[in-house]
Amino acid sequence: MRFMFVGDSMTIGRAGDYTWRYRMWQHLNATFGGPYKIVGPRCEVYDTFADAPTSHEYAEPGFPDHARRHLAGWGEGWQHMVPLIGPAARAGKADVLLVSLGLIDLGFYTDAPQTAANVRRFVEEARAGRPGIRMVLLPVIPNVRAESDAPFAAEVTRFNELLAKAAADLSTDASPILLGARPSSYEIHHDTYDGTHPNASGEHRIAGEFASVLHQAWGIGAPYRPDRDA
Repeated sequence: MRFMFVGDSMTIGRAGDYTWRYRMWQHLNATFGGPYKIVGPRCEVYDTFADAPTSHEYAEPGFPDHARRHLAGWGEGWQHMVPLIGPAARAGKADVLLVSLGLIDLGFYTDAPQTAANVRRFVEEARAGRPGIRMVLLPVIPNVRAESDAPFAAEVTRFNELLAKAAADLSTDASPILLGARPSSYEIHHDTYDGTHPNASGEHRIAGEFASVLHQAWGIGAPYRPDRDA
């Protein structure tokens, strides 16, 4: 089975981060019970000094190159991934997409309905690349901006409603789509280092939500345990 991580800055991470992708790799190693592969056209993390995704300095040097693959970008959202996902899914022969997108869209590029329209385009393009692909979509986790910007907070809420509708509308037996939940007990003043990007505890919570959905819906892996999947 081939997994592809798709996301924005919360997924690519910056130099010195473990990333939730690393936590998910650890979890799959411990629980998958068979051969699997992580695929994607990129492997870097974001270098804040170069202002570009050019770093290979993960917090864990033992994170192997083959497990660092992803399709994520600092400042990239649903609209940026639409033209990329089909070719990436096809080239990587991806079976399952684990997608965390939307915050950057709502913050800088598109409103909730426009972002939801891009979700639908993304699904269409992913299936064009891999007709039987499965997807797990994570709702947007409001960041610190939502505490002081009521219109932005309302857009996040509205988008998450539209995301749930899109997942229900577009899911098929051949290519199912599952919607995750906000990671359990996720708290931006505890689980991020800047009000947006996950620290170690936030990485575990995001990976844990994806792991829970995979296990409960499709019997993939096992319940997530941070003490084991550290």
